[in-house]
Amino acid sequence: MKLLEERILKDGKILPGDVLKVDSFLNHQIDVSLINECGKEWYRLFENEGVTKILTIEASGIGIACITALNFGVPVVYAKKSKSHNIAGDCYSSKVVSYTHGHTYDVLVYKKYIEKGDRVLIIDDFLANGSALKALIAITERAGATVVGAGIAVEKVFQEGGNDIRARGYRIESLAKISSISAENGIKFCD
Repeated sequence: MKLLEERILKDGKILPGDVLKVDSFLNHQIDVSLINECGKEWYRLFENEGVTKILTIEASGIGIACITALNFGVPVVYAKKSKSHNIAGDCYSSKVVSYTHGHTYDVLVYKKYIEKGDRVLIIDDFLANGSALKALIAITERAGATVVGAGIAVEKVFQEGGNDIRARGYRIESLAKISSISAENGIKFCD
């Protein structure tokens, strides 16, 4: 999606370790107009899949998932990264290794929010190594629901997570696919 790629080039910052900082418009401060265009594009791509739920992960995915869900007219469910006093009982959980934060944690979803028969579209801001996406797929399948695909804002293709998940038969629609990133050479997108 050209609009997203242009915004990444304009406002994205490259940090050490091939980390792309896009917090001024995507995952801290959100440019709602831009994300609305992303949501419309994911709707166009998945409109015939019978989506009944949008699933994401706390916290960066919530904003983009909510705006996307408006296009589908379905609820958003988000996997929580920690158990609190108001989360008890029947939850699906899966482990996620955070590339950005460098630690492993469990994500949780109440069983009543993803159920057998649901057709789930996973939405997230980034796909790098694929740990978060794999965890959300695992939770969805444990629930007996169907993963219809994943909508990713920014995919770091050079980190292989997307290729691994696609090889398992899952459909991923990434709106900006980065082939390389470095402080010296900048950001290069896939053709």
